[in-house]
Amino acid sequence: MSLADLAKLVFVSAIWGSAFIFLRVAVPEMGMWLTSILRASLASVALVTFTTLAGLPMQWRRNFRHFAIIGFFGNVVPFVTFSFAALHIPAAHSAVLNSTVPLFGALLSVVFLAERLTMRMLLGLLLGIAGVAILVGAGSLLLNAAILMAVAVCLLGAMAVALASIIVKKTGNGGGIHPIVMAAGSLALGSAAMLPALPFSLPAAMPSSVAWTCTVAVALVSTGLAQAMFISLILKIGPTRAMSATFLLPLFSMLWGILFLREAVGAATLIGAMVVLAAMGLVLTAPRPQRVVSVVEAEIKA
Repeated sequence: MSLADLAKLVFVSAIWGSAFIFLRVAVPEMGMWLTSILRASLASVALVTFTTLAGLPMQWRRNFRHFAIIGFFGNVVPFVTFSFAALHIPAAHSAVLNSTVPLFGALLSVVFLAERLTMRMLLGLLLGIAGVAILVGAGSLLLNAAILMAVAVCLLGAMAVALASIIVKKTGNGGGIHPIVMAAGSLALGSAAMLPALPFSLPAAMPSSVAWTCTVAVALVSTGLAQAMFISLILKIGPTRAMSATFLLPLFSMLWGILFLREAVGAATLIGAMVVLAAMGLVLTAPRPQRVVSVVEAEIKA
């Protein structure tokens, strides 16, 4: 990995990690559905405008299927799940749970790409589960149904991001879709899919200017800019290495939480984060299994 790619990876982690802070402020006032809709809509408008000015053809008819698949798994599912989680758990916890993306990426590669699960990868997956258990069970949170549901949907969102990353690698290279076009199109269709929920998601009172500012920031910075850069990294260095950007998310999220929300970071949170990061290290340093059959690729080309 070049120094430029490494710098881009760290920068993506920093702005991606800020999303959890913005959500913690915006969602209680805006609601999880309105926040998710505005997040996808504003980001898509910004990126589609950029592609138009830059002369990048969207080719909606040709790329519609790709945009729809990535829009659902890469935007709708994680946006809604992590917005829900923002109502119940601290930003640092959401970030640590989101850092399980590479674990799901390794597991989904076995399921969809017919790759063999090595012992090192299996140990990494088990260690990752242990890290999440430490984070949730030994933390300062008072466990209840809402907390457990928030943890579950965060893991669902992380799995969706991992699946989207695998599909992006296949569609991006094979279809020759520009990273910014991919991000713009998937966000546009993702926002369109959520629009039917808009009439039922309006807040009872006008949100504060701070909530609006955080919503715009999470849309333009933590989503539009971050996704365009992340997709370009996937196509250049591969999904596994690109997904390692999530390793740094807990660190940046904890930093932003301490600085801006004065969130307390306990020992259990730090230990759980370190165990999850150790699990990621095992998965990433495992020998790359040889692919036998690419089910995802076959489905996309069908």
